[in-house]
Amino acid sequence: MSSKDKNLSQYKIEDIDSADNLKVGIVVSEWNEDITATLLEGALETLKKHNVKDENIFTVTVPGAYELPMGAKILLTKHSLDTVICLGCVIKGETDHDKYINAAVAAGIMNLGLMSNKPVIFGLLTPNDRQQAEDRAGGKYGNKGVEAATTALRMSQMKDVVKNEGKTSIGFS
Repeated sequence: MSSKDKNLSQYKIEDIDSADNLKVGIVVSEWNEDITATLLEGALETLKKHNVKDENIFTVTVPGAYELPMGAKILLTKHSLDTVICLGCVIKGETDHDKYINAAVAAGIMNLGLMSNKPVIFGLLTPNDRQQAEDRAGGKYGNKGVEAATTALRMSQMKDVVKNEGKTSIGFS
C-alpha cells in the first residue's frame, strides 16, 4: 500500500504497550541530512511517547544509506539492544544507482534481523524526487520516522508476547 493510500504515522497509541524497559538503537544516514534529521526527530518523539528512556536510546550516524546495515550491526554488537531502527533517504538520480543501494540496504537489514534474532527496522525512504522525500519526512504523508519507531515497538512487543507464551515444540502437539 502506498503512502498516499494510508498514513501510518497516525496510529492508536493504546495499541502499543509502554516500552519503559526497551533498549533501542537508531542508525541515521548523513546523506540527505535535512530529510533524515526529520525522520530521526519523529522516531525519537515516538519512542519517548511510549516511555523509552533517554539512556536506553543509542544513536549513531553513518555516511550514507549503504552503511546503515553495518551501523546497525555495530550497535547490536556494542549494546544489548531489543531493536534497531535504520533511517535514511536515497533520492532517485540520473542513473540506476538508487536501485542498487536500496536493494543492498534492504537485504542487509533483513539479513541482520534474521541473523541477530532482533527486529532491525527498514526506515529508508526511496523517493523519485526531493518533494516525495519531504512529503514522507513530516509532510503530507506523515513522518516515516514515526512509522519506523512504531514498527520497532510493535515487533519488540510481539517478540515478548511470543516469548512469554510458554515453551512449545514445532510440529504436531
